[in-house]
Amino acid sequence: MTGLNDLLEQNRGMTSGGLLSDRVYRLLRSAILSGEMAPDQRIVESDIAKRLGISQAPVREAVKRLVHESLVTHVPRLGSRVASISIEQAEQARELRGLLEEFAARAAAQRRAEGYVDQLKSVIDDMRRAALHDDPSSFRDSDMAFHRLVCQASGNHLLPRLWEVMEPSLWTLRVVSNPFYTGSRDKLVDEHARLLDILVNGREDDAAEAFRRHATGAAKPSQRDE
Repeated sequence: MTGLNDLLEQNRGMTSGGLLSDRVYRLLRSAILSGEMAPDQRIVESDIAKRLGISQAPVREAVKRLVHESLVTHVPRLGSRVASISIEQAEQARELRGLLEEFAARAAAQRRAEGYVDQLKSVIDDMRRAALHDDPSSFRDSDMAFHRLVCQASGNHLLPRLWEVMEPSLWTLRVVSNPFYTGSRDKLVDEHARLLDILVNGREDDAAEAFRRHATGAAKPSQRDE
């Protein structure tokens, strides 16, 4: 809780531009995804508003958005908490992600990711910059964006919609970019560059296997949270 309190104090007043609720949402979301707010930690809207020096309304709106993304759970009369994680839930999400990405990668490789290569390269560059500047939040956003783009590059109009449905759970269950990952992010960047190379060269079977192993953690068991 100390880390969160410090973060709130640092952002007290929130005088920069943009909607207050959006800025509170980004602040709390980043704190959850970075692990500064632990699973099952209680979220007291009035306390957050007080520490930020703002009214409670934008905090309430931000928390509603986090509930919609499944990053926060809300129980009437009991309040809101950071979503908790079970090993079984994480494994189920990882398995389903593996199946979806295997299918997406095979289709994207067949098309050589046509129309998406530059975007995918740009996202990898974003990941590299985030790793260089030790910015885990931006790194996670770029990591998720890469896999979202691969679904779009498949040419199957249903895959991006399926990914959109799954994405909140992938965030919550830390199936993509676990905030507690302690391995080399530079190696993760290189791994994503390798995955893109496979797509661009149209190696369908290799792409399907590589993305499945990457998604399920089978490629590097000691670095499951890639």
